[in-house]
Amino acid sequence: MSMLIAGVVIFFGSHLVRVVAPGFRETMMQRLGKWGWKGVYSVVSIVGLGLLIAGYVQAKPASDWLWSPPVWTRHLAALVVLPALVLLVAAYLPGRIRRATGHPMTLAVVLWSGAHLLANGQVADAILFGAFFLWSLVVLFSAMGRTANAGSDLSLPAGPLNDILAVVIGIGLWAWLAFGGHRVLFGMPVFG
Repeated sequence: MSMLIAGVVIFFGSHLVRVVAPGFRETMMQRLGKWGWKGVYSVVSIVGLGLLIAGYVQAKPASDWLWSPPVWTRHLAALVVLPALVLLVAAYLPGRIRRATGHPMTLAVVLWSGAHLLANGQVADAILFGAFFLWSLVVLFSAMGRTANAGSDLSLPAGPLNDILAVVIGIGLWAWLAFGGHRVLFGMPVFG
């Protein structure tokens, strides 16, 4: 469990620097340069993510149960993950979905982690999905307080085609995960 907790602290600690220590972030960007800071940030994030994943895999089999989720929570989670995947894709495709939600990726993490928190009742699950859920809420409220980033470095023009692509790709990802992909990636079927 200690590896999971270390991963949570490192991964989310690095991802909360902008929220809790914006002055430190700016100082480091000036000292290291934009790309130097991004390099350090990326390495720390990757190490944290690696520890988080390895720690979860290690802790999950022996993890105590906090609650026994009813079967319907798995079905609800599967349903909630569908719009989460559409929002995740829309974060990279400028269009009406992205403009209307303002922060589609963060909203996607709120939905995904909240659904998984509800449908999984072990301590390791509560740590992993609870950390993602709390982090995404903090980042969402922080981002809502800042001016939205209207620009995009993507070559695709903003418009309804991107929204259609986001929906189609999101549904495709959901279908793949729901009907076999989740078992391949995580060893757990969505249904069954």
